[in-house]
Amino acid sequence: MTKQNGYVFTGGPGAGKTSVITALQQSGYPVVPESGRQIIQEQMAGGGQALPWVDKVLFRDRMLSTALQDFESVTAGDRPVFFDRGIPDLVGYSRLEQLPVPAALLQYAVQLRYNQRVFIFPPWEEIYQGDTERRQDYATAVATYEAMTAAYTASGYELLVVPKTNIAGRVTFILERL
Repeated sequence: MTKQNGYVFTGGPGAGKTSVITALQQSGYPVVPESGRQIIQEQMAGGGQALPWVDKVLFRDRMLSTALQDFESVTAGDRPVFFDRGIPDLVGYSRLEQLPVPAALLQYAVQLRYNQRVFIFPPWEEIYQGDTERRQDYATAVATYEAMTAAYTASGYELLVVPKTNIAGRVTFILERL
């Protein structure tokens, strides 16, 4: 199943994906927010175990469940929908964290397709910031970028590197390539 109108933003943490997706949402475009941060907030509030620093497999599996729901919730059409991460991100995360990659996850990554063009945000040390949910250091952000590049390439996507410029410039770059 392919969602030609579904455009994924991927890359390492702290590279500006969420800022750009927020700008697109404020311009009227439908967006699907990143599930990882929401899951972390919910788990921390409820004393849960699905946290990347407690149980990486449970965290990944919770993100997969949400990613599948998000994928199914988007209807096909001409209007672009922007995803802050996609299913192949979970393959990249698994490999980055040296977790086993379930066969079902590999199958979802290949069979549940977004638009062929995926926007990848490169590491950008000048804007990188950690916080309560983002506990990775900059070196991990770089490694995550490399893992996402490998995961999306292996899943057969064309990666478009989003330039390091202001949010408006990044939005223009993306919209000109839809």
